[in-house]
Amino acid sequence: MAFTVIYDACVLFPAPLRDLLMRVAHAGLVRARWSDAILDECFHNIAASRPDLDSIVLDRTRRLMNAAIADALVTGYEHLVGALALPDPDDRHVLAAAIRSGGSILATAANCDGRTR
Repeated sequence: MAFTVIYDACVLFPAPLRDLLMRVAHAGLVRARWSDAILDECFHNIAASRPDLDSIVLDRTRRLMNAAIADALVTGYEHLVGALALPDPDDRHVLAAAIRSGGSILATAANCDGRTR
């Protein structure tokens, strides 16, 4: 059985990496997980950095991601956020989603703020 991986916003931000991670999950090599908050952060940053992209296209990408990996969307983690202490409090929702989903690995990047550098 594949292990569960939480995809953070910064690894979903670049389209080529997002595509690769989606393919890995779709092939069943990992059980990909994310939350609406992670996708909100990701797509907000994509829209901010790429104003040429139509919001309809970004919304479609988000819907297709959720449809492609049917059980990827983590819910019911919000009550955990307040109890978590991290150097960056804005990352608590990601850790809470990882805990809720039983995630084994958190796919993120150094200096992750939802964008790659």
